Amino acid sequence: MKYLVSSGEMKEIDKKTIEDMGIPAIVLMERAALKVAEAVEEYIKASESVYKTNKVLVICGTGNNGADGIAAARILSCKGHDVKIHVIGDKKSASALFCQQSEIAVNFGVPMISNLNSAEYTIDESTILIDAIFGVGLNREVTGIYKDIIDKINFSAKRKVFSVDIPSGLSGDSGFPMGTAVIADSTITFGYQKIGMVMYPGCNYAGEVTVEDIGFAGEEKLGINLKYFTYEKEDLKLLPCRRAYSNKGSYGKVLVIAGSANMSGAAYFSAKAAYKTGAGLVKIMTNEKNRISLQTALPEALLCTYPDGELTKPQLDALKEELAWADVLVIGPGIGRKKEAEKLLELVLENVNVPLIIDGDAIWLLGQRINALQKEQDFSPGDLKREEVLLFGRIRYLKSILPDKAIITPHLKELSYLLAVSVERIQQELLKTANQCMEENHMIYAIKDARTVVAFAGKQYINMSGNNGMATGGSGDVLTGVIAGLIAGGLEEYTAAALGVYVHGLAGDFACEELGEYSLMATDISDYISKVMSRK
Repeated sequence: MKYLVSSGEMKEIDKKTIEDMGIPAIVLMERAALKVAEAVEEYIKASESVYKTNKVLVICGTGNNGADGIAAARILSCKGHDVKIHVIGDKKSASALFCQQSEIAVNFGVPMISNLNSAEYTIDESTILIDAIFGVGLNREVTGIYKDIIDKINFSAKRKVFSVDIPSGLSGDSGFPMGTAVIADSTITFGYQKIGMVMYPGCNYAGEVTVEDIGFAGEEKLGINLKYFTYEKEDLKLLPCRRAYSNKGSYGKVLVIAGSANMSGAAYFSAKAAYKTGAGLVKIMTNEKNRISLQTALPEALLCTYPDGELTKPQLDALKEELAWADVLVIGPGIGRKKEAEKLLELVLENVNVPLIIDGDAIWLLGQRINALQKEQDFSPGDLKREEVLLFGRIRYLKSILPDKAIITPHLKELSYLLAVSVERIQQELLKTANQCMEENHMIYAIKDARTVVAFAGKQYINMSGNNGMATGGSGDVLTGVIAGLIAGGLEEYTAAALGVYVHGLAGDFACEELGEYSLMATDISDYISKVMSRK
């Protein structure tokens, strides 16, 4: 597991390392500058056959990020490189460390130009730019000379751009530019990866990111409870273990309530993925019209069907008995939005006493139930105060009808409908929305996007596996089955949801390596789950 940090968390780590642990700020800064200088030198050495010069231009603000840049410039100059420093901003309001580093750079004879005028400013033929204008502490829109010069960096002749800690102008929290932001080729960041450089579109601004250890104390020593994390391949050790002395009953029973009349694909994908992830037994509850196709496509699965049309009480009573069979319940993939689907969801909500995963059409049906309760209210999407009130009301309602640790797996459009907020707003505030969903709540939200976020118990898992080839029909149904299979194998719901998202993305990555992005299908993702589960 690797922690990711928000801007506020990073500032707290920096402050406590200096004040509580006693490491002088100038020491951390020198280490940071050295890492930047090493990255630039490594690039220069590798590029000697392409570039006949080693000119470096460092563009700095007057805060501590600028001080990092000035220190890196001095180190590179001492190593014989042709370095210039350009300073943006008023030195009268500069940080103490900026003033200290400026004085040192002058003592070492590094050329430095201040009081830049944006109208006249041009970027010379330096082969390398180091961006040290703003750091993670930026909390305002980029305007004026700063915006002008950042735009000139982005639209100047093609050259290598290194950003110090974070591309200037990029929000370290949302990943969106604050008016404008530097588009870097490489970013050297310190201590921890910042969430703004992981989320989209921030990762496109940051380029290749290198996380460097410069001596920050760990979160445990500092007494900081970090909120964001991601998984890497070494975390596959968390997968459920298989025992030599065991049988199919040892690995759990998954009931997948999915598929509508003559629409069996979603049920097939979810059930197959649950088996591929290690479930001992999988049963599909579906419309009778899907019997032949499912028995042909997935003979390993048990089958329980109901007739087409509105379900009667005796039929629902019979289906209720099937619920008692399961160790894990899935409802929603391709189930449809007709009366029979409503009845099945109601049946589950009234009788569930095992881990529950809600996906697809069942999420839409939940939104319908909430809309029916709120239909008398005068809701205007443009009224943000009203929108906030309704959002928290909807979340509280979900809490009242769903069991603790229920897992909801919406994509952005489904979440938009469930919470009655726009897709655009969720995109702009994905992590904030995830945080709101789990506030005073004991459910688990796996919000599916290019960076899927799993929110639970005050934590947020941000997924970094997967690729754009997985943007294909059935992919989400596979994910639902993966999570169900991991719970059946013995994982806690929290871990199963986060690790399931990682496993799903990694299976997609393995498939993409061999098949390419354009040809990837949901079937391929489920087929490559076995490679992930083998921990290789």
